[in-house]
Amino acid sequence: MGSLGVLRNTTMVCVPLMRHSVEQMVGDMYQAKIEGADLVELRLDCLKEFNPQRDLQTLLRNKPLPVAVVYRPKWEGGLYDGDENSRLEALLLAKDLGAEYVDFELQVASDIMEKHNLNHRKNCKIIVSCFVDGITSLKEDLSHLVTRMQSTGADLIKLVTNATDITELSRIFHLLSHCQVPLIAYSTGERGLISQLLGPKFGGVFVYGSIEGNQVPGLPSLASLREAYGVENIDADTKVFGLISKPVSHSKGPILHNPTFRHVGFNGVYVPMFVDDLKQFFNVYESPDFAGYSVGIPYKEAVMEFCDEVHPLAQSIGAVNTIVKRHSDGKLVGYNTDCEASITAIEDALKARGLVNGEALLPSPITGKQFVLVGAGGAGRALSFGAKSRGARVTVFDIDYERAKALALAVSGEAIPFEELSNFQPEKGAVLANATPIGMHPNKDRIPVSEETLRDYSVVFDAVYTPRKTTLLKDAEAAGVITVSGVEMFLRQAVGQFNLFTGGQAPEEFMREIVLSKF
Repeated sequence: MGSLGVLRNTTMVCVPLMRHSVEQMVGDMYQAKIEGADLVELRLDCLKEFNPQRDLQTLLRNKPLPVAVVYRPKWEGGLYDGDENSRLEALLLAKDLGAEYVDFELQVASDIMEKHNLNHRKNCKIIVSCFVDGITSLKEDLSHLVTRMQSTGADLIKLVTNATDITELSRIFHLLSHCQVPLIAYSTGERGLISQLLGPKFGGVFVYGSIEGNQVPGLPSLASLREAYGVENIDADTKVFGLISKPVSHSKGPILHNPTFRHVGFNGVYVPMFVDDLKQFFNVYESPDFAGYSVGIPYKEAVMEFCDEVHPLAQSIGAVNTIVKRHSDGKLVGYNTDCEASITAIEDALKARGLVNGEALLPSPITGKQFVLVGAGGAGRALSFGAKSRGARVTVFDIDYERAKALALAVSGEAIPFEELSNFQPEKGAVLANATPIGMHPNKDRIPVSEETLRDYSVVFDAVYTPRKTTLLKDAEAAGVITVSGVEMFLRQAVGQFNLFTGGQAPEEFMREIVLSKF
């Protein structure tokens, strides 16, 4: 495994401050420093009753760390709607008063640079910025835009886009890798998040994060940049792993995999990837830099057609939750670590309570039991094949009855229409497994079965792990039933994934400690 250096990139973590008062902004500067920011961006257009002469003196005299001053007009996505000369004069004043960086929009940059001879400044660096509302242009068009920005004589250039698909971010990564002038480039929104997180890998100058208690929409928190993603450790050789899902914001993978990568000295980063189109995604991100993926809702079955090879267990299940790009030939190989993770979690819970069917010779504590499965998607398929392998009798419910019947046929089980679930009476001592998003944030108060039947089950498992203790598990616990959280399955499948990603042996106890403290 590749070793980690202490600090291997020059990317700075910047916190944009968008408060309404100077006092709040000064306080936030100190908070940002405490949380580990390298610099802050002062958004003057957010200040109420802003007086440049008075307020810039206060802000810049009290700054505890370097600042980039931005005074964004409405025509470039900001809040300022006043006299343009007054705006530019305020930015020039910030330069004279000791701001380390001052941001001018491309539309005004050339004139202001020439008029005020800004090409010969000493202590203040000029950022020339441009916001592109949607990447509809070709890579060459963005390159031409960057060339225009470079021609202004800027010290740094900043390009912000609004990606409608994660594949558009590859253009940003290309620009970051090839730009002749230090470049800040990223895309806003959930689909653009990895442009922030992977900026250090491709040479980005700034990465933006928000401070605790003042979250900026679309930005990761400063704490997550430092603690979860470890952006200071990311460099050109860092291998990229991620969760392919839709939605993806619920994922806890980054706070588990990234600290574990660092713990074992593996040069990798794990990021959430909001993917709309699997085919486009795999066509665009072919580089060996993108080395492996976890696969989440709703893609565990559909992703199989994009794998060059599929492990026999995953093939029989019909679902893949892990993909590794084989180093020797770049082929995508699909695996399923959900199956053993979920079934062993259920078995161990039963064993811990001594409920092993009363026969020590049985291969599993669920052998011969009715296994009631709600949800016939990727996670449900993994559970059902695991249950079948242990000799359980599988009963499948799914909102798509045809899908339920197909899965039941594959595991020699029984399918029952979803509408009958609320009145379904299980066998005494049966196992209940929820493999649907029911109970996941934001629908946290729902459960998939009738509350009155919960006491008939010996164990209730919920694949949902956000929240950690779902309403289903709370109700089952109240009924005196053994419960198994999706967190346990998540941990076990993540251990399997980590081994596949790194080719090493996961530090399971270290990972368990993270889960217990962070989830």
